[in-house]
Amino acid sequence: MSKTSILACTLAVLGLATPLAAFGAGTTLNGSGSTLSKPYQETAIEEFKKLNKGLTLNYGGGGSGKGRQDLADMVVDFAGSDSPYKEADMAKIKGGEVLYFPILLGPITVSYNVEGVDKLHLSADTIAKIFQRDIKKWNDKAIAAENPGAKLPDADIVVAHRADGSGTTQNFTEYLNGAAKGTWKLKSGSTVEWPSDTQAGQGNGGVAQIVKSTKGAIGYVDLSDAKASGLKYASVKNQAGKFVEPTTAAASAAGDGIEVKPNLLFSALNAKGEKSYPITCQTWVIVYAKQTDADKGEAVKAYLKFLVKDGQKLLSEIDYAPLPKSLQDKAVKQLDKIQVPKPKAP
Repeated sequence: MSKTSILACTLAVLGLATPLAAFGAGTTLNGSGSTLSKPYQETAIEEFKKLNKGLTLNYGGGGSGKGRQDLADMVVDFAGSDSPYKEADMAKIKGGEVLYFPILLGPITVSYNVEGVDKLHLSADTIAKIFQRDIKKWNDKAIAAENPGAKLPDADIVVAHRADGSGTTQNFTEYLNGAAKGTWKLKSGSTVEWPSDTQAGQGNGGVAQIVKSTKGAIGYVDLSDAKASGLKYASVKNQAGKFVEPTTAAASAAGDGIEVKPNLLFSALNAKGEKSYPITCQTWVIVYAKQTDADKGEAVKAYLKFLVKDGQKLLSEIDYAPLPKSLQDKAVKQLDKIQVPKPKAP
């Protein structure tokens, strides 16, 4: 049975097989953006469309940068993004004020392909040196010091990273910018200037494929794609000095200590706590506060409510962590800020 089929059965067991809303016939919603959250979007969309027969709902990936740009240009109805708009880009958003709805927490793994090394411990400083090419061999003394007893080969390290504008890149580099301060030199952003002797893949799946097919490779990949590709991934040293494996439980632990701003922006990176996985990121769905179409506006609100409420029960099945209950409640309450015009008289 496929993951999607299993999840559909799970939904039925959870009692989510009743319609959530009714929309005008032929209503279509389109979204694009984050590939990290794409498995959740696809799962949620499949079920949501079953519950709302008159709705067509599509989500294309392309990376968080594409999602934000598509929404700014008003070519989609919602964007998936692992990072918010930069202040400098706000004036270019054609549809006015935007609202951020967090939908999940997800570990970003440091996945690797090294024969004979089934367990690996890495600190932020060592990860930084590997990805900016200060460390080029797997048996480097810095890696060996964090992995006593491991049989590290005298093999070249091949660094894989995202080719597209990516919220996963944004969060990964922000983590290194903070946790490896003074060591990390490439700054942070949805794109960065990687060394020329590195390899680039499209989406999380593209990076996972490079790591899987290349001996000696290492790359940053969300947990869902890493597990789907059968990759090995490192335990990463957190603020408390503990090496923690990327799991949904460790991502939830990171979410317990987050500070949430009134606009529901926050960061789960390098969170406090002995059980917290330090490279835990978050994804939002971004929508316009002022909707211009009655049916689409109501559909957007209903889909968002599903994502932040009932749909949260599905996340652990696809290797994501649900939002803390307090944050779910804030997201549901924020739905009231979405302004929907009254339907036109027939």
